[in-house]
Amino acid sequence: MTDILILYYSQGGAVKEMAQLIARGVESVAGATARVRTVPKVSANCEATEADIPVSGAPYATLQDLEECAGLALGSPTRFGNMAAPMKYFLDGTAGLWLKGALIGKPAAVFTSSGSLHGGNEMTLMTMMIPLMHHGMLMLGLPYSEPQLGTTKTGGTPYGASHIGGAMDDQPISEDEKKLCMALGKRLAETALKLQ
Repeated sequence: MTDILILYYSQGGAVKEMAQLIARGVESVAGATARVRTVPKVSANCEATEADIPVSGAPYATLQDLEECAGLALGSPTRFGNMAAPMKYFLDGTAGLWLKGALIGKPAAVFTSSGSLHGGNEMTLMTMMIPLMHHGMLMLGLPYSEPQLGTTKTGGTPYGASHIGGAMDDQPISEDEKKLCMALGKRLAETALKLQ
């Protein structure tokens, strides 16, 4: 089986739900399997630590998860047009993989959730692409052959999957957003298999 890593950070739960939808898209492709991982919160208290294994949900990601994957879907909520600090902190620790060229040539995709339609979701997708491009990964988006890109009234962009969660993060993922998440996972898995 070809492992596709779905690596996310979620605070309100929307990005976690998107990760699960992307995993469904990955696993709709014969020969591909989704490896879902998250990252711990970052604390302002330098002595605070998280347990090695989270109480619930996906396990925490390791550098080995990145090295072993055939493709990567990276997700984070939008924070002022950028990825959340926990995801950035994790990516900042991947210099050893960069030195080895461990991610060069692997396909990658990005996904996010913001509070409003103009809440910076497209910019967040772009900022998540930057470290992946430095690693030599091949960036995938969503082509306009996906009909939901033309019909969505909520999230969804050619740069990656997105969700508009509302100011209180209380808006459910729309049907268009769900279909685009699954399409992104499917496209990522199909591309990874073709590149192997």
